[in-house]
Amino acid sequence: MDGLVLATQHWAGERSPSLVFAHGFGQTRHAWNGAARALAEQGFDATTFDARGHGESERVPRGEYHMEQFVHDLLAVAAEARSPDGRPPVLVGASMGGLLGLMAAGEAEQGRPPFSALILVDITPRWETAGVERILGFMRAHPDGFASYEEAASAIEAYLPHRRERKSEAQLKPLLRQDHQGRLRWHWDPALLDGLVQESERYQPRLFAAAARVEVPVLLLSGSRSDVVSSQTVEEFLHLVPHARHVALADATHMVAGDANDAFTREIATFMQSL
Repeated sequence: MDGLVLATQHWAGERSPSLVFAHGFGQTRHAWNGAARALAEQGFDATTFDARGHGESERVPRGEYHMEQFVHDLLAVAAEARSPDGRPPVLVGASMGGLLGLMAAGEAEQGRPPFSALILVDITPRWETAGVERILGFMRAHPDGFASYEEAASAIEAYLPHRRERKSEAQLKPLLRQDHQGRLRWHWDPALLDGLVQESERYQPRLFAAAARVEVPVLLLSGSRSDVVSSQTVEEFLHLVPHARHVALADATHMVAGDANDAFTREIATFMQSL
């Protein structure tokens, strides 16, 4: 669309179809490292990438971010990730990545789906506003960054108190950038909070319409302790997409892959084998 360069990572495997992982808002491709590595060891080819404005991918000049840009990027990555036999990949999309996948799949030309199947990770076309506001509150909470990795680790620990493991400096390095004053700032472009977030609510009718047109197999993996997806939003989604399968992962919050990676990976492998 605009020549912007995305950072991608490939995990080689020989099984078809391949997998494309699309992370959530404010995350990077590294959120999928554990799952992608484990699935590649089982023979599944996987591609992860940083969305524009996130991680090591380029930022949009003047901070003018729009949903269509992200959909176009996802379609471009998916086209590159087709199996040697020409089969489209399976999308694993968390939160924002799942919404992009729904839109791309539901608005595709009939008979030419960009994905062989969709695995949606704790996201439905309607989300719980309080849960989303909690996430955005954390993203807005440190506008001046951090003086050290230890300070950043403490902030994450307070935000995710259920996690047993404290983030190490090595784990934090891909998530932070050092500015000219030596302060550590989150990897994502702050302009995303003013652009993409503000227009997200108006996309809901479009997301509902797209979901109702999805014909490929769908698996919804939700966290049983999520505050973004609820039993009501899941029920509404299953009514829209009656052929979809739903699995709730015990003890997982909205950060499903990070909270329950082993169970998350098992469900993906089982679903892939069913295809």
